[in-house]
Amino acid sequence: MANTRSAAKRGRQTLRRSAHNRSINTHLRRLQKQIRSAPERTADQIRAAISAIDKAAKSGVIHRNAANRRKARLNKTQAAN
Repeated sequence: MANTRSAAKRGRQTLRRSAHNRSINTHLRRLQKQIRSAPERTADQIRAAISAIDKAAKSGVIHRNAANRRKARLNKTQAAN
């Protein structure tokens, strides 16, 4: 239980942010799984996933280097295809 009003507010903010971040991470995971399991990967699918990854990194949901790593792996699957 929070002892001060500011700590209570911080707790509420944390709950909201973690729910928002979780939904973004779930969305990214779903996009990446769709691309990996697709028999034919299109450039549009990969472009949409990279855009979503960039937006997540920009807002701080995932780390910048993690975003770069994910994009590199997606581009590698595109080159292999």
